[in-house]
Amino acid sequence: MIDLDTLKFDGNGLIGAIAQDNRTGEVLMFAFMNREALEKTIETGIAHYWSRSRQKLWKKGESSGHMQKVHELLIDCDMDAIILKISQEGGACHTGYRSCFYRNIEGDVVGEKVFDPADVY
Repeated sequence: MIDLDTLKFDGNGLIGAIAQDNRTGEVLMFAFMNREALEKTIETGIAHYWSRSRQKLWKKGESSGHMQKVHELLIDCDMDAIILKISQEGGACHTGYRSCFYRNIEGDVVGEKVFDPADVY
């Protein structure tokens, strides 16, 4: 395993993390991880992130039940970004879409809504 000390966390102790569907390759979300989130992810096999808005560790699906089972972690060549190859339960986006990338640059909705946030949060 890569020594986590060799990863390039930013000045706030964070590293960018992309969650990608393990089967289809679809990008589902982008978030940040601190070292603790990465360690918890490795330890449990469930994605954990750092919430910049709440300033706390966040287990994906903790309140919604929409967990991310991690199959593989990939580190980029610069050691400053991570891809999590995951199986997504429910939707990845808190707005109810399967992916957080559900709009194109014109503002058109191109993604699939898979749950109603009012029923979950």
